[in-house]
This record gives sequence, C-alpha cells and structure tokens, in this order.
Amino acid sequence: MSVRVQAWGIIAAVLADSDPSGAAIRQRLSNSLDENPGVPERALLEYLLEARQQDAAAAQDTEGAPRRLAPPVLPPQIIEQMDAIQSISRISALLESQMLMTAFQPIYGLAGRNVVGVEALSRFVSDDGAAAELWFAEAAAVGLGANLEFSALGSAAAAARDLPEHLYVSLNISPSSCIDPRLPELFAHIDLPIHRVVLELTDSISDEEYLQFIAAINPLREKGLRIAVDDAHSGAGDLSRMIHLRPDFIKVGRNVISRVDSDGLQRALAACLVDFSDQIGSTLVAEGVETVGELKALSQLGISAGQGYLLGRPSVRPQDWATWNKQLDVDVLERQLGERETASGSATPKKSR
Repeated sequence: MSVRVQAWGIIAAVLADSDPSGAAIRQRLSNSLDENPGVPERALLEYLLEARQQDAAAAQDTEGAPRRLAPPVLPPQIIEQMDAIQSISRISALLESQMLMTAFQPIYGLAGRNVVGVEALSRFVSDDGAAAELWFAEAAAVGLGANLEFSALGSAAAAARDLPEHLYVSLNISPSSCIDPRLPELFAHIDLPIHRVVLELTDSISDEEYLQFIAAINPLREKGLRIAVDDAHSGAGDLSRMIHLRPDFIKVGRNVISRVDSDGLQRALAACLVDFSDQIGSTLVAEGVETVGELKALSQLGISAGQGYLLGRPSVRPQDWATWNKQLDVDVLERQLGERETASGSATPKKSR
C-alpha cells in the first residue's frame, strides 16, 4: 500500500470523527486538503504537526497558570497507520539517500589458515544508531524489505571491487527476495562475477515458497552462484530438505561451537555436523569463533572454515581488506589475545546483518 493511499485512509477516519473538541482542527485539515489538491500526505503532515504542538504547548489561563491542551484522541488503528507512514517515510528517505555502507568480515579456511571469503554486513548511517536488524525488520513490516535488501546487495557488490579477487563474497538475503525477479537482474548490472557470490539465507524457506525458491535459484546456481544456510534457521524437520537443497555452505553458530574444546557433548554434536556436511557435499563454516581453544578444536574436527571476532572484526576500511592475504599464525594470535585480555578484558559483540 502506498503512502498516499494510507494517508487518504487516515484522513477519512479523522474527518469522520464527531468529537466536538476536535472540530476546529478537523476543519483546518479539510481546508488544507483544498489548498493541496492531490497531495493528501502534505495536509496530513500539517494536521499531525498541529496535533503535536497542541499536545506539547502550554497555554496560559486567566490566572497565569499553565495548562495543557488535550490533543485529539485517535483510534488505535489510526495510530498504527500513522506509525506505518512514518516507517515508510524513514525507509524511503534511507533508500533515496543511499545512507548505507558495507562492512566485510573475513572467513578463514581452517586448514590453510588463510582468508577464503568474506561476509558482507550492512552498516546504516543514521542519527539514532539503530542496528541493521532493526532497519531490515522495520522495512519488512511496511512492505519495503526487498527494496532495502537489494539496496544493501548493490552496496556490497560495489564495495567488493576493493577486495582481493580470490575471495568469495557472502551476501545476506531472505528467501522471499530470492524469488524476486530483481535478483537475476542484479547479476546483470554488477561487476562482481557470479561465481564469487554466495547468497546467505537469513531465514528458513517456508513450505509455500520452497518450490518457487528452487525454480528461481537453480538457474543461477547453474551459472556459478552458491548458497549458504544457517543452522539457526533450520529445525530438526528441515534436515531432509537440506539434503534435497544441498547448500554449498552450512554455517553453525555459538549453539554448536561454544565450549567445543572442553565439552564432550558439544564436540560430538560438531563432529556429527562435520560428517553430515561431508555426506551432502557442503562446506561447514563455524561462526562466532571466540577463543583459541575453540579454533584449535574446530580445526581438529575437520570443520572447513571459520569466522568471528577472534579471527577478524568486520571493517568498512579497504586498507584492512587488503591485508587479508596473510596466513593466520595461531601462536601469534594467542599471544596477542592474551595481551588484549590482560590490558582491558574482552567482550564479543553480536554479529549484525
């Protein structure tokens, strides 16, 4: 639903209100509509501003004591529509101004201890400092989720020109956006070769969308595109689907690798996933590697790749990306980590999209 259509819906509900206390402001809204023909959102904005001013301003009564004027009372559904319009305006302004950038986080091959790929993570230039997940959730809630995702994909593909050419680039995308016809068009307009692209699914594929997803993604996979799934988005019942899908990468997080070096059950779980990924021809990637002990245990188990703040933090700086040609020295890493923890302690922030 467009902003204009929603504006008309809110205006109609406001004008239909019969509360005498709001008659004057409703009349001014009606007059504003006459002055702004065909632009209801402008008249609505003026109305909302006046209502807010009434709520915030202090009026002096005859004795000089301040009193607050009661704002017009709006039904809950109207307030929800107003919130939706504000969200649409925020996301639309973000898309128009392209106020987002890309950070890359290195992914290491654990056998060779070298960087084999990167994950692209969106960073938003906003006054409120909202996390990426909040922006994407807000956009999805008002029907602009795919628009924001494709804007982020384009930003990441453009930034990837400054990466070492041997690295693959993992791009986060929802399954529903994989069905969007803009996806194949994207690969026709970016400089990033499709064989370097990994689409990392940010959610489970619904039963209703699964066949559409397969029909949309298979032609791209035949051209060299690879896909990654996250174990956090897969229930026990999805294992048979994963066998059918045969993702190129399976990513496991802290629920699998935490204390893998000291907990026998965690180690057994990780070993089972190594065997499963080998059987279906997928590369297993450990996310959120935090300790050198975990890193060594993951390597011993045969997990193919890893990423996390221990190995490398996300960076928006091309000069950092250029250094991702060096081999990882675990002994040096362990010494540096010990020095950091001694100096200030450590806390690992959560990964953002």
